[in-house]
Amino acid sequence: MISESVLVQAVTRGILTDQQATDLRSLARQMNAAAIPEPEDDEKLRLVSGFSDIFVTLGLALFTGALAYLTERLGLTTMWAVLAVTAWLLAEFFTLRRRMALPSIALLVLFAVAVFSCATYLLGAVLGVAVEPDVSEILGSGDSLIFVGAALLTLALTALHYFRFRVPITIAAGTAALAVAVIGLISAVAPGFVEVYLKPLVLLTGLGVFALAMRFDLADPQRATRRTDIAFWLHLLAAPMIVHPLIAQLSEGADMSTVAPAVLAVFLALGIVAVVIDRRAMLVSGLVYAGYALGSLFQRVGFADTTTPLTALALGAFVLLLSAGWRPVRTGLLKLLPSHLAHRLPHPILSS
Repeated sequence: MISESVLVQAVTRGILTDQQATDLRSLARQMNAAAIPEPEDDEKLRLVSGFSDIFVTLGLALFTGALAYLTERLGLTTMWAVLAVTAWLLAEFFTLRRRMALPSIALLVLFAVAVFSCATYLLGAVLGVAVEPDVSEILGSGDSLIFVGAALLTLALTALHYFRFRVPITIAAGTAALAVAVIGLISAVAPGFVEVYLKPLVLLTGLGVFALAMRFDLADPQRATRRTDIAFWLHLLAAPMIVHPLIAQLSEGADMSTVAPAVLAVFLALGIVAVVIDRRAMLVSGLVYAGYALGSLFQRVGFADTTTPLTALALGAFVLLLSAGWRPVRTGLLKLLPSHLAHRLPHPILSS
């Protein structure tokens, strides 16, 4: 589109007359008004800006994989330290200078995992304890404080990474490290409590992450700034932390076919929340459990030989129907909410 300054210069230099410039402005306004508006309820996420992102990410995987293989003989602590430093240095070029989305995400994930793993091995070596950087080892372990220290160091370094590179997924990585630190600290203080109440604890932590994601979402209702990308990754982190313990608690010690209706009811509730906040992450996380529940129901009514295709067909149809009717369904749900709340949500599509 020709800018106003170009039109002014064209009139000044005699390329266009005043009337011609006015006609061009009028034509531009008419074309903008007639243009098909971009769907308001799409989740904009800058993941791949071009095939070069995929090409570079493949190169990064090959390079860092080979580097890990060559440095592993020097010790796991050294290997992870080298990978963390390498990820930072590569981000200086591909993130800070080239602004490539997918490589930036891959390098941040590698950096966070490498820092956590290196810190775990290093603290274990200092304390004379052989540990593995496996989050599941935190629970019921006498070495929980090692994981707390590693998680806090990861949180600090990912914060520095964000201030340097501003990659949106970094906030989710730091939040995950903080969640590990909190659960690890509780496990160190009261290991019996964590073993008994692990699922509710993870659920509460997930709800806290969800609240943080909603804070970013509500601060950018039109999803026009970096906050919407930060919120997306936080929702993606919160979803399994909410869905997994919830479904696991329902199905614990019971036949899946008997609790399938309850699982499907939870999935439906998650779907309603996903539509209202205009985020699909929670719905995607619940698909696995919904598929398992549907499969159990199909087996129960005698469709054992066709359980897998029937389950895939039912879930696929549901996803496609919901995607096709996402906006009208969302409009109907928002009308059921108080007006002041509906207008604060992302993409408030209610009429004023």
